[in-house]
Amino acid sequence: MDHEEKNNLPLVVIFGRTNVGKSTLFNCLTEKKSALVSKNSGTTRDSNLGLVSWRGRSFRIVDTGGIEDLKLLTASRRTERKTRLSGDIDAKVQLQARDYLKRADLILFLVDTRDGLLPQDRELVLSYKKIAAPEKTADMILVANKADSPSLRKETAEFNKLGLGEPVAISAANGSGTGDLLDIIVEKIPPEKKLPTTDEQDEGVRTPDTINVAIIGKPNVGKSSLINKLLGEERVIVSPIPHTTREPQDITLEYRGKRINFIDTAGISRQGQKLIRHSKIKNLEKFSIIKSLSIIKRSDIALLVIDINEPLTRQESRLTEEIIGNKTSLIIIANKWDAAKDKNIKACRTKVYDHLPFVTWAPIHFVSALTGEKVKKIPDLILSIAAARNIAVSDNMLEKLLSRIVKKHLPAKASGSKYPHIYGLKQTRVNPPKFTIRIGSKDTIHFSYLHFIENRLREKFGFSGTPLTINIEKGRRVHGSHNT
Repeated sequence: MDHEEKNNLPLVVIFGRTNVGKSTLFNCLTEKKSALVSKNSGTTRDSNLGLVSWRGRSFRIVDTGGIEDLKLLTASRRTERKTRLSGDIDAKVQLQARDYLKRADLILFLVDTRDGLLPQDRELVLSYKKIAAPEKTADMILVANKADSPSLRKETAEFNKLGLGEPVAISAANGSGTGDLLDIIVEKIPPEKKLPTTDEQDEGVRTPDTINVAIIGKPNVGKSSLINKLLGEERVIVSPIPHTTREPQDITLEYRGKRINFIDTAGISRQGQKLIRHSKIKNLEKFSIIKSLSIIKRSDIALLVIDINEPLTRQESRLTEEIIGNKTSLIIIANKWDAAKDKNIKACRTKVYDHLPFVTWAPIHFVSALTGEKVKKIPDLILSIAAARNIAVSDNMLEKLLSRIVKKHLPAKASGSKYPHIYGLKQTRVNPPKFTIRIGSKDTIHFSYLHFIENRLREKFGFSGTPLTINIEKGRRVHGSHNT
């Protein structure tokens, strides 16, 4: 795939044992609440990635899962391969943290001021020194978190015993001391790496548009596997255990001059939504599902991942309703195609559209996240759908189309005896596309005729994978709308 992750910025990794406040610090520095915070150890599974800008410098920051088994930090390649193939999700989390530590330009070693210096803190530092190149050990900042008062800040002196220099006392919860920490970070991080540019880019600096893409689906349909295959690395933890991905994960790729921001969300099950309504679900799972639904609202495109070998359920219908209700474009990803017994694409498309008849305008792309079959075509499909969201049709072209529509099929009334007269059809916005149809002040128009107009718009101008909105205008006031 001709893509490139935004990796020219320095990489800063937050490292430490469980429950020292890594996710709280991550949220504080990125000024977002993208990492779940809980008193329960092991809350962070996948490593969260964020972007921080301070005093004219920018860097990527990673919130890693807490290290519980120190042996995994120094595991042999054989042990590592065996662990990655196993179903031990906690072990995979820690191997992922180790991968980031090896790639880090700077490490924030986080300790808990209230707990004081613990043996595990010492062991983590020693284990890290075994896996890091000698020059990397100097690129570490000792950060004493939860130093919320002057008396607690005095207690940070004991961490000098770790041999990492003077600790930087902070409180990630209220932000105190984090400005000083950021000053130190920007002094220590290396300059941005220069990436190769094309002749076209050399002519001037251009900021590519960002396309936000949510990856949505029931648990275990292969969402995280799909992301990993797109990236060519194990960026997201994959496991058969439901709700492995607790937190929405943002992974940004540069592709053909555009920035595609993939968001791998926690799987949303029908039972999960029901339990949310009745408040009978564990807090972490409840919050992760709520966050997944909120991701749809800020996404341009949703990839609805389904298992093509399993019957579709009411859950896919509900998810699709959520997607189009937010005017998000849609691509249906039919995963596990490698395991399909019947590889009749036409029959499989019919099966999906029979279950989701209100989104026949959404393309269905058959892939195998396991083998990688047709996964590389997804970014091109995303760019195509993003372009469809931005189609602008001139008033003149719409008037000509409207004239042909009316000649072919006279407008149908919704009520009363008078057939409506359509005075005009105009596009009022793009991304997502919206149109206004103007009729007489006392006229009504049947919803089926609006569907008829929508279908003619799609036939003529495309709008693949994108929901259209047609508002009804009487005079200058909008009395209603038709959402499709």
